[in-house]
Amino acid sequence: MSNRMHQPLSLSSKWIQENNELVKKWQQHEGGGDAISRDQNQTHLRWCSSEFHKLLRKIQGVPPLTDHTQLELTVVYNACLCSAAQCQLSEAEPLLIQATARVLQMTGDGPVASDPLVFWRNALKSVGNTDLNSSVQNLLCLQWAMWLATCQLKTIQEFQDELLSLFETLSAGVKDDRRSEARGRSSDIPRLVMDPRQLIELLQMCTFIVQGAERLSEGQSLEALSGLQTASSLPAPRTLVAYTHLLSGSCLGHMSRPQMALQCYRKALETDSRCVCALYQSMLVYRQLGNTQAEIQALRLLHSTLMLPSATEPVVAGTHLLSPSLLLRSQSLNSLLSVPSALSVLHSLAQKCVHHGRVSEGVEYYLDLLAALHSEDQHGMHAEVSPLPRLPELYLEAGAALLMARRPADCMALCDEVISTTLELLPEKLVVEEQEEKREAEDKVGMLLWAGAAYLLQGHSHTHLKDWKQAVTHYTRSINLLVRVHFRKRGSQPQIPSTDMVGKQGTDLCILQRLKGLSLAGRGISFSQTDQLREALRDLQLSLQAFPDCVGAGLWCGEVLWRLGRRWEAAACWEKTWSLTKQSSVESLYLQEPQSGPLLDSTELRHRIQELGPTMSA
Repeated sequence: MSNRMHQPLSLSSKWIQENNELVKKWQQHEGGGDAISRDQNQTHLRWCSSEFHKLLRKIQGVPPLTDHTQLELTVVYNACLCSAAQCQLSEAEPLLIQATARVLQMTGDGPVASDPLVFWRNALKSVGNTDLNSSVQNLLCLQWAMWLATCQLKTIQEFQDELLSLFETLSAGVKDDRRSEARGRSSDIPRLVMDPRQLIELLQMCTFIVQGAERLSEGQSLEALSGLQTASSLPAPRTLVAYTHLLSGSCLGHMSRPQMALQCYRKALETDSRCVCALYQSMLVYRQLGNTQAEIQALRLLHSTLMLPSATEPVVAGTHLLSPSLLLRSQSLNSLLSVPSALSVLHSLAQKCVHHGRVSEGVEYYLDLLAALHSEDQHGMHAEVSPLPRLPELYLEAGAALLMARRPADCMALCDEVISTTLELLPEKLVVEEQEEKREAEDKVGMLLWAGAAYLLQGHSHTHLKDWKQAVTHYTRSINLLVRVHFRKRGSQPQIPSTDMVGKQGTDLCILQRLKGLSLAGRGISFSQTDQLREALRDLQLSLQAFPDCVGAGLWCGEVLWRLGRRWEAAACWEKTWSLTKQSSVESLYLQEPQSGPLLDSTELRHRIQELGPTMSA
């Protein structure tokens, strides 16, 4: 009889020793710090996980006994935590449920409930006044982690009373403090790979963050803000505390309190300087407020931060076994934490500078952008990616910026790059079908528009240089390309697009008409400089048919009419042009009317009209 009692004790001690050795090895490895690479860490984690599972199979190979249960639940905790840390949740959760069910079987509490909430309530009740209570609570912590990792927020909400009680119990650690001290000294007590108190604090903070993000996405900004402000004072890694400030700022932004939102974003950055999403959100607030200088400064800082080596590392790579990133998988949260790529930020910075008069600065950013796109070093380019325009469009935007900076030769060089890569691929005639079939032609339409825009910019460049003959040549090349596009309705013959088709057929035709109008206007203005007035009038009138809002074409059409002696018509043309509603700024620089070349003084034109006497409208 004594031999039968001795054998399980000896076996149990051996298993405890094996468990504790594995925990010791993991903790020694974890304490290696920066000297251990991510790959080495994952390799060691896989090995530990495998060894814990082997040990668990040995323990579960015998019927459940009270003497073994404490050890079994400890090894289950360690094995499941290692599996969860490797994102193997489908392997960890069944193991967790199975082990807890064995406890219920041993305590004689009847059949296991299929509903997870009923199951865990029964488990807590069955061990409430036993030595197994703390072990089952530890397993419930892991179940909480798995619910959170799989975004089962409704389940967490329904179980919140039990989880709050669990948090208070483990955080206080009244019963576990002495046990923890003993665990450190005694080899007879099974050890844990992660202190449950650290785990519960991490779970509480991550739950507040994910719930806040979900409520915010559902429009419950006030409720989200209340929870996030509570979370901001909890003990947690600084990255997570920064997230509470960040999301609080987003709540205040949705509540139309931009200045308070900016204060929260500032707190997030003070808490964690790598919180690039706080920089990005600050920039969006400055944009909303119309504070262009602050927006540009924020964009510049965001770009330089994204280019730092640390910006490409996982932001919430935890110092503990279970990384916070595993628990923060909510789609709503990921959307709120997303930032554009460094390239996209650089593009926005270039555009914003050029649009707001800082042209030479914007040109340098454009050139940096093109250099980065051609460089093999794509460091910092793989953040949350925002769509960039296609490369030819970026060349055209940069070319337009160079022309604005009075660098026509550089502009023409970039346009040559676009032309050389697209011209040979263009068809002699391109027929765009109605919506259903149109997609097949979109790429070819795009290439044709790029080549046409490149010739347009070269025409502008020659206009800037007052080389009217070359200007006419390049504007003509642009027009000849653009008229290759024909539109065909089903059951009818192809026809050249007109202004009334633009709204029906989308962006490409809108750009086509705009480019056509600008090219005709440029050629008409060039003709006017060489006194070819009839040709100039023809082109300027055609320009206004293609692009009625073209101010330059309207003013120069009036000027040509005036020179031809048709002064009342000229006055009417000018009056009509001045009455046009000012159009919002076009994003693409190469689609804007040129700022260089011959200009007309509206004050002088009005003076001419006054000299005519009462206008026709009077």
